[in-house]
Amino acid sequence: MDKKQLWKNLGIEPKERFISLSEHASSVIVDPHMPIERYYRSGVEMVRYADMHMEDENYESAYTLYMKFITLFVDKITKHPKYESVPVQMKETNRRTLRIAFTKAEQLKKQLLHQYEADLDKYVEDLKEKERIEKEQLRQEELRRQKEEEERRNKMAALVAVKAAKAALSANVLPEETKSKSFPVVPPVKPVISPSNDNDKMYNFKDMKTPIVDRSTKPSLLLSDGSSLRDVILSNKLMRNFLTLAFSNTMNNKETCGILAGKLERHKLLVTHLLIPEQTGTPDSCTTHNEEDIFDYQDQHNLITLGWIHTHPTQTAFLSSVDLHTHCAYQLLMAEAIAIVCAPKYDETGFFVLTPDYGLDFIANCRESGFHPHPTEPPLYTNYF
Repeated sequence: MDKKQLWKNLGIEPKERFISLSEHASSVIVDPHMPIERYYRSGVEMVRYADMHMEDENYESAYTLYMKFITLFVDKITKHPKYESVPVQMKETNRRTLRIAFTKAEQLKKQLLHQYEADLDKYVEDLKEKERIEKEQLRQEELRRQKEEEERRNKMAALVAVKAAKAALSANVLPEETKSKSFPVVPPVKPVISPSNDNDKMYNFKDMKTPIVDRSTKPSLLLSDGSSLRDVILSNKLMRNFLTLAFSNTMNNKETCGILAGKLERHKLLVTHLLIPEQTGTPDSCTTHNEEDIFDYQDQHNLITLGWIHTHPTQTAFLSSVDLHTHCAYQLLMAEAIAIVCAPKYDETGFFVLTPDYGLDFIANCRESGFHPHPTEPPLYTNYF
């Protein structure tokens, strides 16, 4: 297992496992080129997302997000070149949230250590059960081997006995040329009659059965990795509503955009709200205004940002260079964030994400603005499905 992911190993000491999780949670890097206001806004959603994980009893994810928030705003954000320009009120609100995050992280530490103790106990029990089953399988295999060996020996003994009987019978049959010869007269020997013994039973080797080993009792897997990305769920009705709202702009060859917001429920991300900010559209771009109104609404309804949606009035469904940079900000905050592009003219709808192993880092480090060329290989983005 990757040393950086030791917290996923159920078989190590709880304290060592917790330290590994804390180190992972503290790996936060501040990009000096990203607007500092975006970090403070992301912090609000980070804590909200952590709270949702708490309600969902996903304590590792909750602790990770609280610790990322604490690391970001205690150790890292002060190194941003625009830190001094942050309004005092925004900093004070952030400090209050930090105090709450510290308290929750400390509570989660106790819960996780207790959980890791239980995980280790279960791991040891499963390991013992696995060893017991393996020993039983070996024992059954040895019994089967011994039985087969015994059967082989019995068959060999029977073959030897048959050959001996045939040899004895051949010795009692005289050849033709010896019949005319004279032999001394020997008194007839009375036949010896052996008493029958009911215990001398014949073995039927075909009827002998070897022991059956139940191979369905395999032990369950002892290690489990639950770090896969969560599904994002949204309804077709939401997209139909968006296209209806955007119809006028589409007819006037103007793009329309919206924010996909929702919540975490039973380990799935549900898009419950489509938020349309104040905006100005052109044939190939869309600029939002007064985004604070959207933030306030999300705060009031406890919503997290899950992606965005926009139209291409005259083009097909794809992500332009501007779209890639727009989506990068969403996906850096939320790995599962999606970009939906609706192209009514071509009856197309695309669901896209930046490739996590290449595209996300490439766009995050690209300093160009406006429309500009990007390499096409390897791909910078891909279909979500």
